[in-house]
Order: sequence, then structure tokens, then C-alpha cells
Amino acid sequence: MSSRISFTLGRDSLTPQLLIALGKNHNPELLLHPQDLERLECFRATVESIIAAEQTVYGINTGFGFLAQRKIPPEQLCQLQVNLIRSHACGVGAPLPAPLCRSLLILRAHTFLRGHSGVSRGCVDKILEFIRHDILPFVPEQGSVGASGDLAPLAHLALGLLGEGELIYRGERQASATALKQAKVSPYVPQAKEGLSLINGTLYMATVGSLGVQQAEILAKTADIAAALSLSAIRGSKVPFDERISAIRPQRGQGVSAANLRLLLAGEDTIMQSHQDCDRVQDPYSFRCVPQVHGTSRDALWFVEDKITIELNGISDNPLVMENGEILSGGNFHGQPIAMPLDFLAIAMAELGSISERRSEKMTNPTFSGLPAFVIADSGLNSGFMIPHVVAAALVSENKIYCHPASIDSIPTSAEKEDHVSMGPIAAHKLLKVNKNLATILAIELIIAAQGLDLLLPLRPAPALLRVYDRIRSIVPFMAKDRSLHGEIEKMAALVLAGELLTPLTQEGIFLH
Repeated sequence: MSSRISFTLGRDSLTPQLLIALGKNHNPELLLHPQDLERLECFRATVESIIAAEQTVYGINTGFGFLAQRKIPPEQLCQLQVNLIRSHACGVGAPLPAPLCRSLLILRAHTFLRGHSGVSRGCVDKILEFIRHDILPFVPEQGSVGASGDLAPLAHLALGLLGEGELIYRGERQASATALKQAKVSPYVPQAKEGLSLINGTLYMATVGSLGVQQAEILAKTADIAAALSLSAIRGSKVPFDERISAIRPQRGQGVSAANLRLLLAGEDTIMQSHQDCDRVQDPYSFRCVPQVHGTSRDALWFVEDKITIELNGISDNPLVMENGEILSGGNFHGQPIAMPLDFLAIAMAELGSISERRSEKMTNPTFSGLPAFVIADSGLNSGFMIPHVVAAALVSENKIYCHPASIDSIPTSAEKEDHVSMGPIAAHKLLKVNKNLATILAIELIIAAQGLDLLLPLRPAPALLRVYDRIRSIVPFMAKDRSLHGEIEKMAALVLAGELLTPLTQEGIFLH
């Protein structure tokens, strides 16, 4: 279980990393500020006054989308909200993992406490009660086109609050009514506008995208580690990472990646000392241009992180309740501001895998590496790392398919009322697939590099890389003769994606940027 994190909903600022950390915690400390609760009630009073005056306002007492012209009488407003949630809860596919469901509930409460949705205190309290009891919605991953909000997945979140559909309680997926009875929690009855607010907004794609950003940050640092380890295995040059080279082309990401490489390669290094006078003039681009390629992916990551952070703290509901009592109907629910960036990040992460595969190829190729063919003694009798490299190549190719932008597609829905959509949730899920493949590609490179270092003994790499090498060897032993590496690659990939390869460095006070 993660350590407890304190966060004031509606007031503190969420980041992708913080939202994911909160979601991993079964009991996050979520605080409320009295002024935010007072603001919430003021916005709700605006909604109640409209109902009392029997004004016709979209989202409060009308139908939805194509049916917006129909006014609903006051006595049917609660049923309208229930019907809306039930009809929209028709997602399909695999269930969203529990930590992301928890993050989704937290984000829903956070945005509501900003006030502009006009929901009641009771609605927010019910969400917080679910979080306290760790009652999580069952949310299918597929079914949102990313405009008019993430309607289908958020409707499943809302359906659980109503005591209908399914919930995840004590790690078990079960009927909502059963789960709420066990937890001694009563279902919620949505009031006017609350059903619409519960299902509106870009929260689903922003939550899944937050995980993608958090993973990408880990993978970008790990890619620098893998490159440094591989450079040592092929006895490459450190010159391309000289600070002066990046200084005269001051791309931020390039400078950071080069600095990481210098940090990882610093200190006593008998491998580098052994070839100071070798006749190799320049290394291939996959080694020499690491700062330029890795750095560009970092620049993309920072751009996307900024966009997701804005979304996590913004309001993507519709209609919106304003401070002066106006109700404004607009398009903040449209997911394009994060759909396109998430597509961009998938491309950036795929490129880290592409250059990693090239380094793995160079290590397994004896005409370049100076190591035995396929990095194993008695090659011919043994195939060594021939096929792990092939696996990396296959994953690189698969990632190219996932990099087709989801955000350039649009299928009109809701009788042409919603005639341009973002496909943001698809972009978010594609990113997670690219990240998972990238973790495996890097794992393969790291395993091959560790094998290369063993074949260079008694020469040893820099101290920081020795820490990484030891961690790899705790999972993947030296391969003296052929064996199936399937399980070891999978374990290594999971370690990479979890960021655990950074731990031995931070324990030594080495912090990559």
C-alpha cells in the first residue's frame, strides 16, 4: 500500500503524477476547505433558482443533445437525471484498473468543488463516501468518442453511485446493491443537472492520459540509463554528451538527456579507459545522437504534461454556472486539447523504442560490437540474444501502428448534433500500449547490455551503471548457454515500467532529470 498523501480538493493543483499517486492509495487524505464548500453551495443555489422560476435552461430542465428542445416538467427532473445515467452506461471492453477508477472518482470530486458544475453538496459528499470506503465504479474502457465528455465511462461511474450496475468492493466485482449493502452506504438520488454533470467532461481521458504521462516520465529516464549501459557494452565514446555541444544548440530536452548521460558515465570507468586510443572514429547515430533523439521525446513529454495538468484543474462540464448567475452553454467537454497531445506523446515514446532497438541490434552484431555474435560465448551452438532482438523489432513495428493519430478521426454522433469528436480516450489507451511495449524494448536492451558487460570482465563500467547492472542481475542471471528468456524479459519489463530501475540510483544520491 502506498504512503498516505494529503490533498485539498478543489483548491490544490493536481498533476498527472499526483493524480496517479492518489489513485494508488487505498485511503488518500482528501481535505475540504470551508470556502470551497460555500462556493459550491452558491453555484447550486443558481441552479435551484432557475428551477423555482421555471426558466427553460439546457441541461437543467430540458432533454439532451438532439432532444434539447423538449422542456421537462419539475416533477420529472430527478427521473430525467436517472434515465440519462442509465441510458449512457453502455460501455464495453475490459474494466478500467482499480487505481485508475479511484483516480477518476478523486478527479470528479476535485472538478465539482471548483463550483461551476452547479452540483449539490450531497453529490460531492456521496463521491467522497465512496472513496472513504474504497467502493470503486466498474468502468468499461471502451465506448467514448471524447466529445460531449467521456459519456459512457463516466455514466458507469455515476451508475454505481445510484446503486445500480456493478462496483468493485474489497477487490471483488459485484452488483452495486450488494456492495453498498455490505459497506452500509446508501445509494445516491441525483438532483436536477447532477446526472448530466456526473457524465460530462474529459475526466476519463485525462485520467488515463495521466497514467500515460507518469509512465512516460519513468521510461524517458530509463531510456537514458539503457543507452549509457549499452554505450559501455560496445565501448563507445562519451564525447557526444559534452556539455558544450548541447550549449550551442540549446534544446531543453537535448541538454537534459546529455546531462543524464554524463551523470551515469561519471567516475572510475575501466571500460572507457581501455579504448581511449582505439581507431573507431564515430559511433552510429543510435549512440551518438541519444541526446538529440531522447531529448526531443522529453520535450514532447513536457508539452503534454502541461496540457494534461491544465485539464485536471479546469472545468469541462456543460452547461456552466458562472459567478454572476448566468448559465453558459459551450464546448469545454470537447477532448481535442488533450487528444492531439496524447497522440503526440505516443509518437515520442515510440521513438525511444525505435532507437533502443537499434542499439540492441548493434550489440548483437559482431561486425560492430566487438563482442561474440549475439552476445554469447560459443555462438553457433548457442543463439544467444538473436531472438530477443527480434522481439524488440516486432514491438517497435507494433508501436508504429499504435502511433496512427486517433485525433484525426471523427464520426458524427447523436443525430449529427455531435458532428465532430476527438477520440481522446482512444489516444490515451494507445499511449498505454506504446508505453508497455517500450518498457519491454528497453528491458531487452538492458539485459543484452548487462550480458555485454559480463563479456568485458575484468573491465568495469562507471559506478552508477554498476548499480543498475546489479539490479538487472538480481532478476536476470548471466546467460552462459541458451535458455528461454520469456519470464525474465517479462519481469524486467515490469520493473522498468514501475520505475524500479531508478531506485538503485536514487539510493546512491543519483537523480536523473
